[in-house]
Amino acid sequence: MTPLGRDFRLFWAGQTASRLGSAITSVALPLVAVGTLDASTFDVALLQAAVWAPWLLIGLPAGVWVDRLPRRPVLLTCDVAGLLLFLSVPVAAALGVLTIGHLLATALLAGVVSVFFETAYQVYLPSLLDNARLPAANARLQGTEAAAQVTGPGAAGLLAQLFGAVAGLLADALSFLISVICLLAMHHREPHRPASTRRSLRAELGAGLRFLAHDPYLRVLAAYGAVANLALIGYQAILVVFLVREVGLSPGAVGVVVALMSTGGLLGALIATRVAQRLGTAHGMLAALMTTSPSALLIPLTGPGLRLAPLVVAGVTIGIGVTVGNVIKGSFRQMYTPRHLLGRVLTAMHLVNYGTIPLGALLGGFLGTTLGLRPALWLTTSLLVASSGILLLGPLRHHRDLPTSAVAPVGEPSSPSLVDQTAG
Repeated sequence: MTPLGRDFRLFWAGQTASRLGSAITSVALPLVAVGTLDASTFDVALLQAAVWAPWLLIGLPAGVWVDRLPRRPVLLTCDVAGLLLFLSVPVAAALGVLTIGHLLATALLAGVVSVFFETAYQVYLPSLLDNARLPAANARLQGTEAAAQVTGPGAAGLLAQLFGAVAGLLADALSFLISVICLLAMHHREPHRPASTRRSLRAELGAGLRFLAHDPYLRVLAAYGAVANLALIGYQAILVVFLVREVGLSPGAVGVVVALMSTGGLLGALIATRVAQRLGTAHGMLAALMTTSPSALLIPLTGPGLRLAPLVVAGVTIGIGVTVGNVIKGSFRQMYTPRHLLGRVLTAMHLVNYGTIPLGALLGGFLGTTLGLRPALWLTTSLLVASSGILLLGPLRHHRDLPTSAVAPVGEPSSPSLVDQTAG
């Protein structure tokens, strides 16, 4: 196995801490809203929407800015901002001034931080490692993210039981501090994009959008991601409320159940590279996503006691498919997209993929409020099953493996020297 190096290990450690903190917050934030502030179903869904709304509002220009700036300082700035944001919630709670408005503002600003961090993180990684080591690196990052999704919800539930739900957000603030320390300890420095190659914001935005719109592989993956995320977040936005108010679980039990569901992500990360090698990257991704999505229909069958089993089975199965798909897609995008366009193409894809997430959260909240929580789960999980058919509309089914490189669109400079400088 090719060694990934000291700097990657530090980067990986920082990301592991950060992902663990985010996993804790994913359960702690709605628990604060439900348990501490007695928020409505729609208010909880609105929190989920606020986290993802910035992808719609600033996603595209963020890609241009990340392509123009050194990524490591962007990552450091985002970590410091995240630390301060999540620290503000336990401080406000201790002072007795915490409100749902404060939580919404925190979620929205944390979403802004996430837009810049996620874009810079995915563009920074290919400069840290060569193409041959990217699949292994992405599998490790996805693996530790999946492990965080297993341990984070349980930790959030335990912290909520022992110290109150706001303690989970304090843990997330600490995770940002660990990420800062790891980034500062790295030796790698990425070259800044020369100012002479910059064009207007509008022209650079257009380059990323045109590449995405004309590429048959990325176009289909973006369309699938948009519909799948609409459905996934549609049910996830109301799941904690459903488990607390309809199934009757305690905060600690909610954390345990969500942790068990998340073990699928860990399993998916462990088998992703093997699936890609055995079936091919294209056919492996199709098999992973299309065979696991039907299990989502088990989620609305959830009830007390042994009737929690369908929920756990569905969570594990979906997690395996999504994570295998994410490992393969992540490495494919990083290798396939011309390096000088990578930030803009990624944010164009994220605009399509993540832009539907706040809509999904609002949809889940609306359906849960108007029709009831269980009918809302039936509708959103059925949409998730149907979404996998989009993958059959493009060239994926015709090729065993995904291509490893693409030609830049006509009129877009190839920047060969910049590519050479950032290849390692």
